[in-house]
Amino acid sequence: MKRHRFEPARLIAGLTALTVGTGYGLDALGLWQAPGLWLFLALPAGLFLAGLTAAVRAMTRRDTQPTEPPPLKHP
Repeated sequence: MKRHRFEPARLIAGLTALTVGTGYGLDALGLWQAPGLWLFLALPAGLFLAGLTAAVRAMTRRDTQPTEPPPLKHP
């Protein structure tokens, strides 16, 4: 299996979506009462945090692996 680079912004965005979805699901089942606009405001706040994380990561990222030239294609 091909290994992928760790991207913290995607992790934050995924956890935000999972949290909001779980909150709405629990509220729909009647197991938890969502406190007002908390779920509505959690998504934009999480996406803002993910964007901020991506920006900081892009500014501080260092490519440690040398890039290899593409393989030559024979006619």
